[in-house]
Amino acid sequence: MTRELSGLAPLAEAFDGFLVDVWGVLHDGAVAYPHAIDCLARLRSAGRRVVLLSNASRRADALAGDLAALGIGPELYDRVLTSGESAWTALRERADPWHARLGRRCLYLGPRTGGGRPVDDLDIELVSDPAEADFVLAGRVFRNGRSLAEHEALLVESVRRGLPLLCANPDLEAMVAGERIICPGALARHYEEMGGDVFYHGKPHPAIYAWALRLLGIVEPRRVAAIGDALHTDVAGAVRAGLGSVLVAGGIHAAEIGPWPPAPGRLATLYERTGWIPDACIPTLRW
Repeated sequence: MTRELSGLAPLAEAFDGFLVDVWGVLHDGAVAYPHAIDCLARLRSAGRRVVLLSNASRRADALAGDLAALGIGPELYDRVLTSGESAWTALRERADPWHARLGRRCLYLGPRTGGGRPVDDLDIELVSDPAEADFVLAGRVFRNGRSLAEHEALLVESVRRGLPLLCANPDLEAMVAGERIICPGALARHYEEMGGDVFYHGKPHPAIYAWALRLLGIVEPRRVAAIGDALHTDVAGAVRAGLGSVLVAGGIHAAEIGPWPPAPGRLATLYERTGWIPDACIPTLRW
């Protein structure tokens, strides 16, 4: 049964380390949550290890810089790990058969400016035509009313040509300053439904958790709890990896859960719909 708690303090003694999601947990995409910063500081004061684990398609150092600008400095955590870092590393090392066969010409569906992209500083040529590409990389969010439809023709042609697609952010959606935006995971899922071959980096897939545990320096998964606002990524990934799981109610699922404490049956209905049940649920990340 899920424990419904007002904050994280009752769980701090039960775990040696925490994997903490970023969007919807530490900030809303524009402003950091003061109570979340306080909670991180208390975890650090208690000697707990903390890795910020994000499905951001940007590299870890780039995200750390963004967080520092919001007042979430490196003193509040041990390391940052992103799905974008995982994708970049896989493209550099080509250590497994899937990535080894990708080639060097990339149809990149993501921002063309700014640093920290999973294709930066690699021997990769960016192209805009599927006819010139060896593979597709999805690393873009859709804001301001924009939708997946703007890439439909490219996706159809890419599937027709048998181009594999690397997804650098498995999130389906996120809340940014109160706006629900579409994430690369939704594009990748659509590509799969069209018959395309997709590889995902990040939560809820197991490789990112093995990496995160190494960064924490904790061998036993049950001594680690993952905190996040999405059942299908944060909670699902934690459960599959054998970690404790804590759902933040005030993020992606806020409309379904409603005011805290939730009305009887609200959480049970959500868990039944998604198929994932966290060990605990808190309204926001607070002590």
